[in-house]
Amino acid sequence: MKIAYISTYPPRECGIATFNQNLMKAVAANFPERKTLLQNGFVVALNDSENLQEYEYPEEVKYIIRQNHQKDYIRAANYINTSEADACILEHEFGIYGGESGIYVLPLINRLEKPLISILHTVLKEPSYVQRIIIREIAEQSAKIVVMSKRAVEFLTTIYDIPLEKIQIIEHGVPDLEEPEDNPVKNLSAFKNRKVLLTFGLISRNKGLETVVRALPKIVEKHPDVMYVILGNTHPGVVKHSGEEYRDSLKSLAQQLKVSDHLAFINKFVSEEELMGYLTAATLYVTPYLNEAQITSGTLSYAVGAGAAVVSTPYWHAMELLDEGRGRLFDFKDHDALAQVVNDLLSNQDELRHIKQNAYNYGLHLRWPKIGAEYLTIAHHAVQEHDFSDKILKNSIVDPEIMPKFSLAHVVRLTDDTGIVQHAKYGIPNLKEGYCLDDNARALIMALMAYQRNKSEEAIELLPIYLSYIHYMQCDDGNFRNFLSFSRQYLDEVGSEDSFGRTIWSLGYLIGAAPNNSYREFALELFHRSYPHFKALKHIRGMANTVIGISLYLKAYPADEGMMAELIRLTQPMIDAYEAHQTEDWQWFEDVMTYDNAIMPLALLSSCELTGNEKVKEIALKTMNFLDKLTLSNGYLSPVGNDGWYYRGGSFPTYDQQAIETMAMVLMHFKAYEIFREPEYIEKLFLSYKWFLGENTLRAPLYDHETKGCCDGLMPNGINRNQGAESTLAYLISHLTVLKAFELEYEYKKYKQKIQVC
Repeated sequence: MKIAYISTYPPRECGIATFNQNLMKAVAANFPERKTLLQNGFVVALNDSENLQEYEYPEEVKYIIRQNHQKDYIRAANYINTSEADACILEHEFGIYGGESGIYVLPLINRLEKPLISILHTVLKEPSYVQRIIIREIAEQSAKIVVMSKRAVEFLTTIYDIPLEKIQIIEHGVPDLEEPEDNPVKNLSAFKNRKVLLTFGLISRNKGLETVVRALPKIVEKHPDVMYVILGNTHPGVVKHSGEEYRDSLKSLAQQLKVSDHLAFINKFVSEEELMGYLTAATLYVTPYLNEAQITSGTLSYAVGAGAAVVSTPYWHAMELLDEGRGRLFDFKDHDALAQVVNDLLSNQDELRHIKQNAYNYGLHLRWPKIGAEYLTIAHHAVQEHDFSDKILKNSIVDPEIMPKFSLAHVVRLTDDTGIVQHAKYGIPNLKEGYCLDDNARALIMALMAYQRNKSEEAIELLPIYLSYIHYMQCDDGNFRNFLSFSRQYLDEVGSEDSFGRTIWSLGYLIGAAPNNSYREFALELFHRSYPHFKALKHIRGMANTVIGISLYLKAYPADEGMMAELIRLTQPMIDAYEAHQTEDWQWFEDVMTYDNAIMPLALLSSCELTGNEKVKEIALKTMNFLDKLTLSNGYLSPVGNDGWYYRGGSFPTYDQQAIETMAMVLMHFKAYEIFREPEYIEKLFLSYKWFLGENTLRAPLYDHETKGCCDGLMPNGINRNQGAESTLAYLISHLTVLKAFELEYEYKKYKQKIQVC
């Protein structure tokens, strides 16, 4: 059995790095014939530095991930997949991975072809949206989730909805060491002839060390031989931002309280052998953390494992580990209570010995070799049950069961009696930004699609709001304004060609799908009033949106020869643009791919469906295939990012990915399936849709199951959590299109079966 360990690693000074090294040694202890750690596996180490040479790693570190370099994570997955590793163990703590809350870990684990066991060092009671996504995705990709406390299991099952059978408790390991016969620590000046209160670990403000310093005057009053020893360096992150400000503040506080002679700092990162000497030389071990939200504490486990008498605040791990007489608790920040507990124990040697014996006995089953054997058992089971073909199948099958239940809740939240509000702060409408024509046009299409699907009363009530907004924004000459303030003041004289084209699209859709004649007549009136402006369009996307709208109109009124001529006329500039820019390796309409790219092949497909023009069809297919190759070749949708565009010969911009790109891809493939009935278009349609659900570059869902809205974009460091109208409508239109595609495919298969029988 060889294991790839993904974690921080010594010499980086980090508690998880030490844990990982100990775990690797503990697993190796079960194979005594193997003389080196490298024979048992290797480490993929997380660097907090851009410099790959920052740390002098030992030979078992075979790959280094720079924390904030996303491509390193993908390369690491490839390295592991091609290695001799049988399984992977991932140490997880939000802060050691890059991106928002460490989201960069998701692309790595999603690409792994080896069975994965994940160890969660932090399980938050109140996770952010992104943190909850990360933990759930880790659980989804893992054969087993390991935690170190019962409280963590409770949180995972109730807050994160992770199945109980996927979770296993394995407590934090402790050194397999006994107290040295001749302990040199006892001869140190801070320990000699002293009753020592000890705290060790990387120093930072959340450790609450000032509580112990404040308790010292009352402790020293009764026990003048007490010394409080703080063992460990200041956390590197704290040093980087604040220097030794916290350590200096503790010294200053001790001076104010006149207990400076009873406070000692030993500034070093000690080995386990040294640590055992310190723990066994101390009279009491103190963990004065400031709040309950500590699901695991390695330092506490080590103290119990060494048989120390522990006094602690009641954080989650302490309440479990110090239960049944293995320690004493005092309340957070309560230095008076701490002083009383310490004085009681120092005055009662029998009680002190009893606590130490209880801790020692419990610590025997936490020794690292035993813990390593438990992990090895899990790894063996994971390898036996692992079938990577299942993972491939899961990611490729079109499965409507994974789709969230359709809901208009967020759209209703964004909509008032004027229209749909343009932007949101998280899931709350941002009224300061007002309204825009683009969004109300999309909202009209979405509401019509929802009504067509199940005669939704909620959807039909929204229709007049969006249509009246479009009417309100139409100028006397038939053109349209775009932006309106919340106070209903026009913010522009004439809108963009994009907003014009999207409005024509929505009116064309309404003309063909109106729930009654009044809606159709109203739509026809607005459509025909705008007709004179078709000839003024100069920009290719404005033309493309308008072509789609005209195509929808012509499906309802196929005999309108004037409109057919307009369809052909507006299609031609797109053909000309393609021919002017295309080369063998660049099948596109411009020298740059910008936004809403799939709209153009969609427009050509819509046009050739009605005209039968073979040249238009050929260009539509070539540009669609070119776009598919660029954005779907990784097995998931990665649309052209809005952060820089994609220039011919340039680099592909990964971020900022927008929801309207995905919607356009879904609609384009749906139209292709409508015309050609090739199953690949259904597969690509669904693959594109799954971008919303987490099949994307960061492996993070943008659809919010709580608000029923959609986040605004996929950014380099995570998700844009704002849930405006554009992104939410793009999701809902895509969702409804997928459902329509499934039905269309089903009907087509039934038709083919009937033909074959006949």
